[in-house]
Amino acid sequence: MTVESEDVLTAQLAALAKESCWFRPALVAVRDLGLSSWCIGAGAVRNLVWDWLHGFDDRSALADIDVAYFDPIEVGADRDAALERQLHAVYPGLRWDVKNQAGVHLWYEAKFGHPVRPFGSLQDAVASWPEFATCVGLALRADDSVEVVAPHGLSDLFAMVVRHNPMRVGVETFRKRVQTKQYGARWSRVTVIPS
Repeated sequence: MTVESEDVLTAQLAALAKESCWFRPALVAVRDLGLSSWCIGAGAVRNLVWDWLHGFDDRSALADIDVAYFDPIEVGADRDAALERQLHAVYPGLRWDVKNQAGVHLWYEAKFGHPVRPFGSLQDAVASWPEFATCVGLALRADDSVEVVAPHGLSDLFAMVVRHNPMRVGVETFRKRVQTKQYGARWSRVTVIPS
């Protein structure tokens, strides 16, 4: 993918987010928390783009809206839960899942069975998410511009390709995710690259 086409995809993604009747208010709600380094990412961004590429008028169902932020000073589940409550109070129609990426290494092994290394930044954390197409996050800045966090680029997202990212999960976990998520049931043009 050329730099120019990556720029075009970045601009298209920012425009989609700003024009969305559900994504833009979610961005505003998270921006209003005053976090210094954050994004809405993973499935929320994937659904936004894939629904648009398929011409769907209705938003596909989401288990939750993933909010990732990075704060190495204040790490803990209590803060994450407090932020979720704040978001739910402002935008109760969505289920929020807020996680400080600076603390993922403290609980990940207990929940998923294998350790992960500590992340040094939000970008570092987003780069480790299970599929390259979902290693994407969006943040709304004070001037209403949309910042795109896409450490692996946007080509898999816009090509609707599900490809294993080995940085955090193994092949078996990836296969289970693909089976559980059933991407093709909602988005017929998705291609899954087997691992």
